[in-house]
Amino acid sequence: MRLPLTFLAALAIASAAQLSLHAPAMAAPAADARVIVTFKADSAIARQQVLGSASRAETAAQRSTERAGVLGKRIGLALRGGANVSDRTQVVLASGISSEQLVRKLAADADVESAVIDVRRHRYSAPNDPLYPAGQPVDPGPVVGQWYLRAPAGDVKSSIDAETAWAVTTGNPNVIVAVLDTGVRFDHADLKTKLLPGYDMISDPVIAGDGDGRDADPSDPGDYVSAADKAAHPSTFDGCDISDSSWHGTQTASLVGAATGNGIGMASIGRNVRVLPLRVLGKCGGYDSDIQAAMRWAAGLDVPGVPANPTPAAVISMSLGSDGGCSSSYVSVVGEVTAAGVLVVAAAGNSAGRAVGTPANCPGVLAVGGLRHAGTKVGYSDLGPQVAISAPAGNCVNLGSDEPCLYPIITALNAGKTTPVANSSIYSDAWNYAAGTSFAAPLVAGTAALMVSARPALRPADLRSLLQSSARTFPKTGGDNGDGSVVPVCTAPGDFDQLQCYCTTSTCGAGMLDAGAALKAAAATDSVVARIGVSPATPSPGQTITLSAAGSLVGPGRTIASWRWELTDGGGIVSGFVGATNQQTAEVVASDSGHFGVRLTVTDDQGKSAVASDGIAVAWPASSGGGGALGPAWLAGLLASVIAVGRARRRETAA
Repeated sequence: MRLPLTFLAALAIASAAQLSLHAPAMAAPAADARVIVTFKADSAIARQQVLGSASRAETAAQRSTERAGVLGKRIGLALRGGANVSDRTQVVLASGISSEQLVRKLAADADVESAVIDVRRHRYSAPNDPLYPAGQPVDPGPVVGQWYLRAPAGDVKSSIDAETAWAVTTGNPNVIVAVLDTGVRFDHADLKTKLLPGYDMISDPVIAGDGDGRDADPSDPGDYVSAADKAAHPSTFDGCDISDSSWHGTQTASLVGAATGNGIGMASIGRNVRVLPLRVLGKCGGYDSDIQAAMRWAAGLDVPGVPANPTPAAVISMSLGSDGGCSSSYVSVVGEVTAAGVLVVAAAGNSAGRAVGTPANCPGVLAVGGLRHAGTKVGYSDLGPQVAISAPAGNCVNLGSDEPCLYPIITALNAGKTTPVANSSIYSDAWNYAAGTSFAAPLVAGTAALMVSARPALRPADLRSLLQSSARTFPKTGGDNGDGSVVPVCTAPGDFDQLQCYCTTSTCGAGMLDAGAALKAAAATDSVVARIGVSPATPSPGQTITLSAAGSLVGPGRTIASWRWELTDGGGIVSGFVGATNQQTAEVVASDSGHFGVRLTVTDDQGKSAVASDGIAVAWPASSGGGGALGPAWLAGLLASVIAVGRARRRETAA
């Protein structure tokens, strides 16, 4: 029997009982197959309507059931309809068959666009690394306080300089960060005034642990797993350890938007921005379908059976994930969310220097790696070319079990071991400490929200570019393993651990997050933001592809004086431009399917310039006939269409 997909969740509280080792991705148990199905837009089953239902939720549930029934008759299985992700995407359940087998059967149906396993994801946690031992509850600390928010000084190289950012703006309450996690404690003193109502997207009542499925209450009832849970639901909790509650969502939400300047507790990077809590992780994690539905809902997109979101987010922060490649369903959802103008930020993962996990490795997601105070990669953080930027994640330096952690991340917590203690407002500290890429990602998400507060016209690609171009260079010295050994340079991930190492731009992203510099760049009235638009949105070989700089931004009272287009990588399919390369638009023709790269330099009438780079996918149109098997040509076409959707809204730029 195969186990639910297990991921390392970002270290919440570093007691030995909560630390877990890296585990491989595994499908759902054969006894309960669970698959996310997307129907073709022009299929009869996608157009099927339900009449006479009493409510929106009942209509969605009935439609899901009827679609599952139709599919089940076609493939000769009793299928059950599950939760909805979008109008054309839903969960399908079956017993007595593995998820892999069900995927193969459903993918062959002529009405099915894609079928992927509905994987369970988990909050990130760090391995039991000797650099991060558990301490004894003596003196809370830490002496250094919230070191990661202050300006770099002395041995501390990775601090993000929040005070310089706050000098530009302390955030607009109308700018919202959606935190997809275990839910939050609304009664925590540092959060109660900063939280929007949010939603609980967990569709499985057993995993939810609150007695029902999706509902309008994202408060965290505790994500503990007990012996009784495992005995009552052996299939659901197969492979899950008995553990206390993490209050992980409360922790990550507090880094984004804890009340600041109120004379109590901790400060947050986002200060006045608000937090939209989305509960997607419960006992032993959560399923992709619920996470993807929450991503759509956070962006203001429709989720069948769920009321519309009245307060869409500008940024989504996710401190969750697992190993494995990015599935087609994640590619699609990230594309939709990004096209809606929402930046997706995700933690890279904590499997000791292995490859970046899902969803951080999905195209369009801003993946965040973790740094020690000295600016080196922290031992547990994953790495690789998908990492866009790195930020402080917490580290202890000392090795003794009776010594306090010197550089932890301070987060809001609840005192309950399993169920919550009412009105508890405690914090992690030097003994009950927090460390992990789970806590690096919210620092980046909160910074991005401040940037939107300073300049609302910024789009996801603009935010990515400004964050990366303003990042500080990684140090090449200052690392110390504590045992006299040499700290190596980080290398490409492989089937081996990489603990502390000196970051490179190919392993840890563009550099160390500098919130102060990012805010200055975002708010500069004389800054230029270059953007590349692509038409048609899904280019095919032989078509004339028009590249446009029309969406580029310049400061008030300024105009664009010149444009320069360059081909950075023809990919074997583009040999050059057709016509001029110094106009607002440029044209190319691709000879075959594949990818090519272009760069745009925009200069305004005062001599200020910005650069945008883009990799463009070209694919033959997918065939509309036959079954739904996921062949290479079909996948290439899907990737091209998703990457191109809303491309004008998400071109990379540099101020």
